[in-house]
Amino acid sequence: MASVSASELLERHGEALRLFTDRVHAVREDQWSAPTPCTEWTVRDLVAHLTSEQLWVPPLVTEGRTVAEVGDAFAGDVLGEDPVAVWDRAAAGARSAFEAPGALERTVNLSYGDTAADAYCAQMVADAVVHAWDLSRAIGADERLPARLVDLTRREVGPYAKDLSQSGLFDAPVETAPDADPQTRLLALLGRRA
Repeated sequence: MASVSASELLERHGEALRLFTDRVHAVREDQWSAPTPCTEWTVRDLVAHLTSEQLWVPPLVTEGRTVAEVGDAFAGDVLGEDPVAVWDRAAAGARSAFEAPGALERTVNLSYGDTAADAYCAQMVADAVVHAWDLSRAIGADERLPARLVDLTRREVGPYAKDLSQSGLFDAPVETAPDADPQTRLLALLGRRA
């Protein structure tokens, strides 16, 4: 990823979490089973995915545990009876972990090996941004993403976006008009049509 200062990365991380939190709080009771642009996931599945991602942050960043040590602690239904409250707690825990002094200078053990914590944080920002759009589309909320988040996410995923469809977790990139705006180009990189 292109160079970004620790303070800017933390600002974007907080902004991405607030964006996704706003969307989670906007989910109506009758929308939890609604489909999302992630064709295999309902709204609940999407929120559960992001919640689980946040739950991993404190053990990896703060406690220095490995993926193997954490194991399947966050497998299954992490949302329970109050998905919004569980999301709020998970997001707050992730935020605290990344904000701790020296946290972004650490190395974390991810599923694909040891990674710089600042790179992990940038990945988490990108995940929250893209899935905030997915959730917005699913529940009929405002789909506009803040320009600074779009920019950071494009810089993060740009180098490897074409390989993501091979993982089976993303659709292949889609074509856009030459004059498409940055958000549309970002979404297209990740197989989404704005």
